[in-house]
Amino acid sequence: MSHTIETLIATLQTPDIYPHEVTGEISLVQTHVSYVFLTGDYAYKLKKAVNFGFLDFSTLEKRKHFCEAELALNRALTKNLYLGVVAIAYDGEKYNFDGVGEIVEYAVKMRQFPQENLLSGMFSDGKLTEAHMVQLGKAVADFHATATINDYILSFGEIPKIRQAIDENYQQTSGYIGRAQTQAHYEQTKNFTDNFFSSREDIFASRRAQQKIKECHGDLHLRNICLWKDDIQLFDRIEFNEPFRFVDTMYDVAFAVMDLDARGASALGNAFLNTYAEQTGDWEGLQVLPLYLSRQAYVRAKVTSFLLDDNAIDAAAKQEAAKTAADYYTLAWRYTQLPKGKVVMMSGLSGSGKSTVASRCARIWNGIQIRSDAVRKHLASVPLDEKGDDAMYSPEMTEKTYERLQELGVMLAKQGFTVILDAKFDRIVQRKNVIDACKDAGVPFQILYCQAPMTVLEQRLHERSGDISDATADLLQAQSEKMEGFTDNESLWVRSIDTTQNLNAIISYM
Repeated sequence: MSHTIETLIATLQTPDIYPHEVTGEISLVQTHVSYVFLTGDYAYKLKKAVNFGFLDFSTLEKRKHFCEAELALNRALTKNLYLGVVAIAYDGEKYNFDGVGEIVEYAVKMRQFPQENLLSGMFSDGKLTEAHMVQLGKAVADFHATATINDYILSFGEIPKIRQAIDENYQQTSGYIGRAQTQAHYEQTKNFTDNFFSSREDIFASRRAQQKIKECHGDLHLRNICLWKDDIQLFDRIEFNEPFRFVDTMYDVAFAVMDLDARGASALGNAFLNTYAEQTGDWEGLQVLPLYLSRQAYVRAKVTSFLLDDNAIDAAAKQEAAKTAADYYTLAWRYTQLPKGKVVMMSGLSGSGKSTVASRCARIWNGIQIRSDAVRKHLASVPLDEKGDDAMYSPEMTEKTYERLQELGVMLAKQGFTVILDAKFDRIVQRKNVIDACKDAGVPFQILYCQAPMTVLEQRLHERSGDISDATADLLQAQSEKMEGFTDNESLWVRSIDTTQNLNAIISYM
C-alpha cells in the first residue's frame, strides 16, 4: 500500500490507528478546507491540500504551519478545547501517530464535545434561548476586551484594506447574476457599499482612533460556537488570512447576528447584539453594522454560488445550492435597505417595567435598547456588575448620562435604527432636550410611560437581583415626588402602559 490522501482518510476512520480508545463509530465531517474525525473523546482536524488564494494549504509545510497557528490562536480563546498538533507518519506499510516513518500529514487534536452542543445544533433542536444569547454577548465582549491590538492590526481598519475583500466579492459573483441573484439586487447592494465607504470616512477613522480594529475571530457563526460544560466556547478562529481576522469588532458581531437572521431568528440576534453593545458600551460601533451584516451574508451567498460550477455536485444539490445562495443574496440586499430611524423614550419610576417593555419592544422592532444604568456606569468607568457610589448619582453625572443618551439616540436613529432610551425621563427638561434634538435632526420620536401600583413597584424592586440597576425600594417615594408630569405638548407623543397587563398584547398593537 502506498500513501495517498484517500488511503489515509480511510485509515483514520478505523480505531486501531489511534493511541487511545475510540468510542462508537468514527465520524468524518468535511468542509471545503478540512477533514474532521470524531473519535469519541477526541477530534482530529486535518487541512486539505487546497489553494483558494485567500487560503493556501497546498504544501505539507504550510499545513503544519497553519495547524500550529490554529492551535495558538484558539488556545488563547477557548478553555481546554485545543490540545496540540500531532504528526501522522507512514512507514511504508501503515500509518501511525508514533512518528515511525515519513511524516505525511499534521492534525490539530481537540477535545470532542457533543455535536448537538454547537449553537447551530441547539437552534435546530429548539433549545437555543435568549438567555444563551445574553451569555454569548458577554462572552464575545470579554473576548474583544482582551483581543490583541497594535499599529499593524489597526492599519487593517483603513478603507482601502476593508473594501479590498468586499470589492472582490462583487467581482467573483457577477457571473451568478440571473442564476442566483438579480441584476437589480447586485447593483443596489454594490452601490450601497460604495456609498457607505465614500460617505462615512469619518466613522471609519473614529473606529481606528477608538482602537476597535483588533485580532478578532473572523468566522463567528453558530457552527463555530458551542456550549460546553456550561461555558460558551468560540472556536475555529480564522488562522489562514490576516485581513479576515484583523477586523472591526463589529465584523465579528455581524457574523453571529447575520447567521441568526438567516435562520429566521432575528429576536435572538437582537438579544445578542444588545447585550454585546451594553457590555462594551460600543453603541457607536452600530454605525458600521449594516455594512458588515451585508458583507457576511454576501460571502455566504458567494461560497454557496461556487457549488453551481462544481462538476462533482449533482443537479439536485445544485438546485438546492442555488436557492440557498439566492436567499443569502436577498438578505445581503435587505441589509442595505435602511429603514427610517426613530427614538423612543421610556419613562416611569424604578420597578415600573420600563426595561421589560423596552426589551420586548427591541426584540419585536429589532431595536437598540440603551439603558441609562449602563450608560452611567460606562461614563463612571464602573463595571456593570458593581454598585456605584454616591458620586455616580450626583446631579452632574445624571446630566451627563442623559446628554449621552440623547447623543446616542439621535446619532443611531439618523442611521436607520429604532433606538429605545431606557431611563426614567422624569424631568421635563430631559424629555424636551431629546424632543428638540429629534426635531432638529428630522427623526420621529415617542414616549412610552410605564405605570404600576406602588405596592407592585416595591415588590418588584425587593425581588430584583442580578441586574445592573442600583435602584432600591426605599427610593420610590422620593422618585415619585420628583417626577414631573407631562406637558400638554408632550402628551401628543405619550403612550401610557399598565405593566401589570399583558405586555405582548399591548406591544403588538403599538
